[in-house]
Amino acid sequence: MNDLPIHARELATLLKGRRAHVNLIPFNDVEGLPYRRPGPESLNAFVNALQQAGISVKVRKRKGSQIDAACGQLRRSMEPNHRGTENTEKIT
Repeated sequence: MNDLPIHARELATLLKGRRAHVNLIPFNDVEGLPYRRPGPESLNAFVNALQQAGISVKVRKRKGSQIDAACGQLRRSMEPNHRGTENTEKIT
């Protein structure tokens, strides 16, 4: 949704004149959701656009995705029918 170089330049404009560091956390694919992790080319282009604008940036390592425990995946697995509705049961 927002992984294009134009988006990086817009972010750099917002951060201009600030001491900022951007931690990029690429989306982890979640079954049932339409969003997908950006490809390496898209990610590199985004990072390069930020760096060219003088923004400090780091891409965070992907962890837990192989067992569906990465950011967003674990919560999704607890939702009834994986439909995006809130789980009202208490988990103990």
